[in-house]
Amino acid sequence: MRVNTGPEVAVQIDGVAFVGRTGEPLIDVINRAQIELAQVCYHPQLGPIQTCDTCAVEINGVVGRACGTPVTAGLTVRTQTQAARLAQRDAYDRIVSNHDLYCTVCDNNNGNCTVHNTLSLLGVDHPTRPFQPKGLAQDHSNAFYRYDPDQCILCGRCVEACQNVQVNETLSINWEAEQPRVQWDGGKPIGESSCVSCGHCITVCPCNALMEKSMLGEAGLLTALPKPVFEAAIDLVKGVEHSSGLQLIMNVSDVEAETRSASIQKTKTVCTYCGVGCSFEIWTKDRHILKVEPGPGPANGISTCVKGKFGWEYVNSGDRLTTPLIRENGRFREASWDEALDLIAWRLGEIKGQHGPDALAFIASSKATNEEAYLVQKFARQVIGTNNVDNCSRYCQSPATQGLMRTVGYGGDSGTIHDIENARLVITVGSNTAESHPVLATRVKRAHKLGRTQLVVVDIREHELARRADTFLRPRPGTDFVWLSALSRLILDNGWADDAFLQTRVNGLEEFRASVDAFTLAYAEAETGLAAAEIEALARQIVAAGQDKTKGGVCILWAMGVTQQCGGSETSTAISNLLLITGNYGRTGTGAYPLRGHNNVQGASDMGAMPDQVSGYQKVADPLTVQTHEREWGVTLRPERGLDNTQMIDAAIAGNLKALWLTGEEMSLTDANANHLEKGYEALEFMVVQDLYFTHTARYADVVLPAASALEKEGTFTSTERRVQRLYEAMPPLKGTRPDWQIYTAVAERMGQSWGYTHPAEIMAEIARVTPIMAGVSYDRLQGFDSLCWPVAEDGTDTPLLYVDRFNFPDGKARLYPAQYQPRQHTPDAEFDLHLNSGRMLEHFHEGNMTFRVAGLAASVPDTFVEISPELAAERQITNGQWVRLISPNGAVKVQAHITGRVSGHEVYVPMNARHAEDAVNRLTGNNRDTVTNTPAYKDTAVRLEVLPEGGPNPLPKGNSRYGHPTPQTGVEVERKWARPDYVFPGGLLPMLGDSLNARSDRLGGDD
Repeated sequence: MRVNTGPEVAVQIDGVAFVGRTGEPLIDVINRAQIELAQVCYHPQLGPIQTCDTCAVEINGVVGRACGTPVTAGLTVRTQTQAARLAQRDAYDRIVSNHDLYCTVCDNNNGNCTVHNTLSLLGVDHPTRPFQPKGLAQDHSNAFYRYDPDQCILCGRCVEACQNVQVNETLSINWEAEQPRVQWDGGKPIGESSCVSCGHCITVCPCNALMEKSMLGEAGLLTALPKPVFEAAIDLVKGVEHSSGLQLIMNVSDVEAETRSASIQKTKTVCTYCGVGCSFEIWTKDRHILKVEPGPGPANGISTCVKGKFGWEYVNSGDRLTTPLIRENGRFREASWDEALDLIAWRLGEIKGQHGPDALAFIASSKATNEEAYLVQKFARQVIGTNNVDNCSRYCQSPATQGLMRTVGYGGDSGTIHDIENARLVITVGSNTAESHPVLATRVKRAHKLGRTQLVVVDIREHELARRADTFLRPRPGTDFVWLSALSRLILDNGWADDAFLQTRVNGLEEFRASVDAFTLAYAEAETGLAAAEIEALARQIVAAGQDKTKGGVCILWAMGVTQQCGGSETSTAISNLLLITGNYGRTGTGAYPLRGHNNVQGASDMGAMPDQVSGYQKVADPLTVQTHEREWGVTLRPERGLDNTQMIDAAIAGNLKALWLTGEEMSLTDANANHLEKGYEALEFMVVQDLYFTHTARYADVVLPAASALEKEGTFTSTERRVQRLYEAMPPLKGTRPDWQIYTAVAERMGQSWGYTHPAEIMAEIARVTPIMAGVSYDRLQGFDSLCWPVAEDGTDTPLLYVDRFNFPDGKARLYPAQYQPRQHTPDAEFDLHLNSGRMLEHFHEGNMTFRVAGLAASVPDTFVEISPELAAERQITNGQWVRLISPNGAVKVQAHITGRVSGHEVYVPMNARHAEDAVNRLTGNNRDTVTNTPAYKDTAVRLEVLPEGGPNPLPKGNSRYGHPTPQTGVEVERKWARPDYVFPGGLLPMLGDSLNARSDRLGGDD
């Protein structure tokens, strides 16, 4: 989060010499020295805000703010002089005059309240400025949190977090008002603003002004009192305060807070939504989820999105499965675990005996842990003897993996989010990053807003990053390969390539040069619809961004808009080729970033849940791999490739696949051509579904097993950064449910393999033994918030940034790969005249099985809909809320229309989340696939639209954040506070304004 600072210099603090870095805030040196100093508004992940003045110290004999003073050589600092202490206490006195202290009965009194703790630190006993109610009402209009102006101290932390960390730019403070307050969209109720409920503001609030509704009346011993009693208790406390002083009251509140710790459990976990890998503590009281508290997570720090912060109600949903189900005579009945597991073992063994091992197939879950994905493929290969195993990366990221394997050797992100932040130029292709990977997008938005990064967005739909971009390009659907190849040819033809990099680190230049020969600017313009001048300008921008090797270069981020095409592998290859010829690998601020969609879709592939590879992307036919697994598992791996997800369905319909065990995936709604898929399920002789709920897919099962959620087990997830992180059990499994790893272990036992695992740590130890890229991964090295980015050497050394010295090929050189253009197969025609696009929404995840069970998320987006452009709406006379029917050659859905400029012309967009299975967008998609990986070409679908007579309300309710109007600012804009006539720096003179502004400039990257 913080900009690199200058060289080390000596600073004297309270008579002792310490080392600081030129330009860093003085308060950081003081904190590293573990010198106690009040600091209410300062937060290490926000930097200097300079609103509270409690960090006042003497600096070279003048009282000033430690947070707003940049370090220079020879500073002499004294933190406890009479003048400094007077200023600190005076500043705090002003704070509590804005804050209605009732710590003994406050839900936020959990030992981490900054206002409370600072009072104790400073030893304040009697405030000199009495609290005066502000006359402003509490705001409860948001589904997840409330704002209480009478508790707000106007520190501005929330504003800084919103403006410059999340960069949603909703919050501000009206400093010029007679009674300043935090505002949403300049004065709207929270529920009518652009607030996306990311929770940054609540996380950094130093008191109880912003608080989760799930905490209210739940956290403390006395906070569940009825409101009249609660208010009387506050008055009683305040009455005692005048005679006893604050310290006695604080002592009582400390005892009460300590008592809470016996009932409140704080457990580190990892988010179960997208692939960013946010980690945080989750606070629980029995099974009640009080709050999510981020902070030290390596990927996210203080950041969350609405789902990670508030989207956990699904864990306690009333429709959780709690007993196994067995189908008999077309109906399901409850069964014991032993009966269900015995039946599964018997039927799998019977089918294997009758039809051979390849009549069975297994699908691992991208929501389950690494250890569980590993056991799925181990079960398939060791217990059954088949390579028919896959995971849901087949539906999204397999083409990206293929493109990277071809060119650089590893199928994962080149670096971390930190490396993306350090880029001079970020290009996103076919990725709605702000909604699909929100926290990663905040880092891109921040770097862009603060002037450190240029942003180019290439997409057919105008989403948030497209609106923010320096350049937004809208090519025709499915033509990304063409403009990428044209860029490469143009750069090579003009001598703009990084020749030194190509000569020393890359093979295959001449073959690649020949492969892009046909991609002239004229051809690219005709095929993509982008002007030749736009492509040439982008080429110059890419070359310029990578010229200074000390300041980062180019990062390209892409997602399903690229991979879910017939040429997904080829386009992913073209992205990597472009980065290679411009030398944009192996340095921070460079590289390829295929953004993984699910929390553990990277891990599911890493663990070998693939038809031709075991863990660590080792080929099943590789002699050394065979030898290693023969020693570990006692079986010989079969060398032939098994069936992938899409092939399994075809094989079932053809009568060759008889049994399928599906773990934690709603495939009947997320695979393409859902009608075709359901025929495949109906053709199976035996199907097992393992999930949290009785899903739509479970309807086709013969046995349904109730699984445990991520909060109810231990294990590891691997994020899009290749970052392996532990999750801990926050609550015991719901009665009647079991973790996936226990279920597979129990069936393996019944089929003659005594795995004997008693804890996931034992599984990870085995993974490390057979997986070179995970050799040094262990639970001991993943304690708490510690993490490792694979490949990890045996000694525990990990690799956050790949390709610094060599690429993952025997000679250490990358390979330019001559990819081929694969045009769309289903362009719109006279009958099906519209192009269908689909994707995720911020509020929901994938098909919505988890998020529709979260009331606040479901209220924000109650169901699916179709986005229609204003021009198409005018052409077809469609109004907001009108029902329409979308029809493709594969099926039809009935949805409501939402008219928006996010789509243009004859493009329509349908979110993947649907409350009802019959409305799922994949009723429309077909069987055309990526030519290399068989990933469905979801984005290559043409439809027609029928306007129906019925109408209704707009499918996006009035309170949805997309209707809001953000108020962008540089941050808190504390200078406006200082300009108020009633502001005087407490206890001394205001430090030189230039110094304060210089410190802020350094923090914001102003050196550029």
